[in-house]
Amino acid sequence: MCGRFGATFTFREIKVRWDLQREFPLYAPRFNIAPSQDVLVIASTNSHSDARMMRWGLVPSWAKDPTIGNRMINARAETLTEKGAFNTLIDSRRCLVPASGFYEWRKEGNRKVPIWFYLKSKEPFAFAALWDSWRRPDGGNLKTFTIITTEPNDLLRPVHDRMPVIVRAQDEVQWLDSSSWPFHRARAVLRPFASAEMSAHEVSSLVNEPLHDAPDCIQPFSSAEQPGEQMKLL
Repeated sequence: MCGRFGATFTFREIKVRWDLQREFPLYAPRFNIAPSQDVLVIASTNSHSDARMMRWGLVPSWAKDPTIGNRMINARAETLTEKGAFNTLIDSRRCLVPASGFYEWRKEGNRKVPIWFYLKSKEPFAFAALWDSWRRPDGGNLKTFTIITTEPNDLLRPVHDRMPVIVRAQDEVQWLDSSSWPFHRARAVLRPFASAEMSAHEVSSLVNEPLHDAPDCIQPFSSAEQPGEQMKLL
């Protein structure tokens, strides 16, 4: 699964990278994004990509209660066509979630060690995702999304049996443009990212607290800062 990630770049970097038209003056880099929080998401319009804020945790349009989103932060690539919450979205509501890295926790005895995974290039990338709109009781719309996961690559496999789908830059149009790329063609995008192009390092347990959202979340772990724990690199 993917339960925590970061988007540590400025909005200008996102705007240039994805050729966005809209401005988000209040956007700030994020280092510890958790489910139920609002996140910048990129969806396709008729002629260009459009950014909007959406809540992480899919609430299907037919849901009676928005709390269902707490259980739908991820969607398995292999079963998208089989699940009612997703199969109506795969040909109409595909999106990208900009990110700079994500966290997984490695089990070591009775404790879990947080690991930060990212591209060796340190460049922004995007997760494949699906979104939906739910009508609030007051008549407003709640837009939400779920991140698609796939089997792990060699880097992730020792830590977790799933990883988020990272869409290669050259495949992003294929994923966003559902009118030209129906799901049976676009699903080729949903594969593990090459481990040779990724890196990872252990980070502080500060990331375990969702309210802690600061640059030190992604800094390499230092045994000098946390006595008694030895750094273990992947």
